[in-house]
Amino acid sequence: MWLWYKTAPHHEESKWQEITADMPGAVISAEFNAQKIRVEVYTETAEEAFVLQACYGGNTQQIKDVDWVAATAPENTPPLLIRDKIVISASDNPDVLDELRRKYPRRIILTFPAEMAFGTGNHATTSTCLRMLCDEVVNRTTPWTLTDIGCGTGVLALAGLRLGAESAVSFDFDPKAVEVAERNIIRNGGADNLKLFQADVFEWKPARGEQSDIVLANLFSTVLQKAFPRILPAMKTGGVLIISGILNTQAEETLAAAEAAGLRTLKVVTRGKWTTAKLTNA
Repeated sequence: MWLWYKTAPHHEESKWQEITADMPGAVISAEFNAQKIRVEVYTETAEEAFVLQACYGGNTQQIKDVDWVAATAPENTPPLLIRDKIVISASDNPDVLDELRRKYPRRIILTFPAEMAFGTGNHATTSTCLRMLCDEVVNRTTPWTLTDIGCGTGVLALAGLRLGAESAVSFDFDPKAVEVAERNIIRNGGADNLKLFQADVFEWKPARGEQSDIVLANLFSTVLQKAFPRILPAMKTGGVLIISGILNTQAEETLAAAEAAGLRTLKVVTRGKWTTAKLTNA
């Protein structure tokens, strides 16, 4: 594995989010003094890393093919509590999970150890999607279905099934993310009605009769803005779309693109620098 990296002024974060939006393995983090950001892209080949260096400057180095998300994850991460419904643990230790089941007997306990894909639930975009999903399904009395676009580690789709979805469709552009999601399904079980696969949202079309009551799309705003016409056919009439991965500075243009595609905004939530929204095609 290879790493390309550079630092940039903090005010350029939106620009670098756009540049790296379609790059698997891209990470943008704040420097300690908050005046700069660090942009990193992990690549499979030296050629990919050196192309980035030629285009954007910075530095390139070869690194061991390690699980870098797990390697940098904080130790003893506390479980993530989602409403009064779900507990997500970063540990897959049976003793830890048994203790959580004893402590939260009426909640769904899920385990999502840190791996080489994001989406364990702790990021503001994922956790807000989970809260919106819980709020959306709490009063549903008829069977409902789910589609998760950009599944990451599979946390949203699996949570949806545990919350009562009759079936779920879940996919990601990154084949490594799909591999991680497959492992998480095995870890957690309860996903017999999940269809999981690798696909590009700009090439994917839902199968006949595969439209869902709830669609989740935790993607970069630049991707969302172009993808709304592709997402709409995945929704049943009167369906709900929950979107996230949107920087606050790009929320207005993203919601405008959604409404231009035929969606109506129902709710907007901001958490830190991120925006999450609920929309409908009704």
